[in-house]
Amino acid sequence: MRLGPRPAALGLLLLLCAPAAGAGDAQGEHRTDYDREALLGGQEEVDEYVKLAPEEQQKRLKSIIKKIDLDSDGFLTESELSSWIQMSFKHYAMQEAKQQFVEYDKNSDGRVSWDEYNIQMYDRVIDFDENTALDDAEEESFRQDKKRFEKANQDSDPGLNLEEFIAFEHPEEVDYMTEFVIEEALEEHDKNGDGFVSLEEFLGDYRRDPAANEDPEWILVEKDRFLNDYDRDADGRLDPQELLSWVVPNNQGIAQEEALHLIDEMDLNNDRKLSEAEILENQDLFLTSEATDYGRQLHDEYFYHDEL
Repeated sequence: MRLGPRPAALGLLLLLCAPAAGAGDAQGEHRTDYDREALLGGQEEVDEYVKLAPEEQQKRLKSIIKKIDLDSDGFLTESELSSWIQMSFKHYAMQEAKQQFVEYDKNSDGRVSWDEYNIQMYDRVIDFDENTALDDAEEESFRQDKKRFEKANQDSDPGLNLEEFIAFEHPEEVDYMTEFVIEEALEEHDKNGDGFVSLEEFLGDYRRDPAANEDPEWILVEKDRFLNDYDRDADGRLDPQELLSWVVPNNQGIAQEEALHLIDEMDLNNDRKLSEAEILENQDLFLTSEATDYGRQLHDEYFYHDEL
């Protein structure tokens, strides 16, 4: 997975193991599958989920509700829901990295070498000269992967151990990779080499059609994001810290948006928080509907086991 923003026309930032940002469809209709993903945290084991007896479903759901309720007051607030969703995002990102580590570690020596990474990705080792661009653009991107691989290797032993591999796959989650993430973004977007990203550089290759009277909608949206979300000091450019807020996925904002959506849909007495009864009254919004890709938390003791 590579960090790096892209224009809205190509899709905004891909989130690390996070659900899509919209909580409803264009008409604002409720999306049960999205809510289930947000609460339960995954997209696997649907068949097993459907096979659970209703009593077991409810038992595990009650356990999850209890764990979300951090202050044990019997209600789930926006803050508690948001924190739980963020935790779920990170948990599954880490679980995915651990699973990948086993797949990439071909000789099972507890380390992933650069050659093993190449073989897993391309079925061969890609050789390239440090100063010569490759003809294949996708393979050329491996040059940046190699830099990130080397940065993630803290102990200087050949290959990456599990912790280093997680830093390689998810540099946004590891403090010592922050500088590299910023450098990587500047290398990609700072075309004039001044250490900042201007609005023009932010928009990439976009140039307005001379025949058009105004910019397309997606450009207007991106300009608004640049001015109001990222350029905090309003100097018309993104410094390294402002750039970081653009490059690193904002799971916090997405989790908060979904927490508000869940409350909007399920809060029956308008107190802006959810009781267990309100969730169980509407549990079909989360747990029952046509077969979907969600339900993982009901099969992961990390989430529902009372003693955890």
